Amino acid sequence: MRLLRPAGGDADDADDDDAGLLRAVARGDADALAALYDRHAGWLYARLKRRCADEETVREVLQDTFVAVWRSAGSHRGRGEAGGWLWVVAARRLVDAQRARARTERLAAPEPPGPAPSAEDRVLAGLEYGDVGAALDRMSPELREVLRATVVDGLTTREAARLLGIPEGTVKTRALRARRELRAALGPHPLGGTA
Repeated sequence: MRLLRPAGGDADDADDDDAGLLRAVARGDADALAALYDRHAGWLYARLKRRCADEETVREVLQDTFVAVWRSAGSHRGRGEAGGWLWVVAARRLVDAQRARARTERLAAPEPPGPAPSAEDRVLAGLEYGDVGAALDRMSPELREVLRATVVDGLTTREAARLLGIPEGTVKTRALRARRELRAALGPHPLGGTA
């Protein structure tokens, strides 16, 4: 399709084709940029709109495209039409705009709440910081080690004996003593019975 030229202009004039307009833009000719914009902005807008539904982003990208053309028109090395070069510039600007928007959204998004503590974590926190923790702190270190190894860490008597470097019988005896001291320190269980 051939565009109609204004009267008085020669259709074969070098400044009338895209390459000529780009050479003029490279020399700082704002009228040449306006002519290039009038010639290509419509189809560039339509193609950008197919790739991005946000009209504001599309308008900004189109404007950025022609600002980039103004700055780098001298780098165009093609002959004749510059549509392909303009599309590459516009597509790159669109990708940059979409990345910037995604980065901004990621930074603006509130941090998701951390996972709720598990039942085991709550029990262990109670052992460390609650009444049980205070009772354990008042126990002798030997009894506390055995109780932590067998109850908190869930080791068998044999595994606890190996870990602590004491005989299995000693582990059993200390565990029994530790449980008795713990019951005495905690008193009756709130649900009835003893701890």
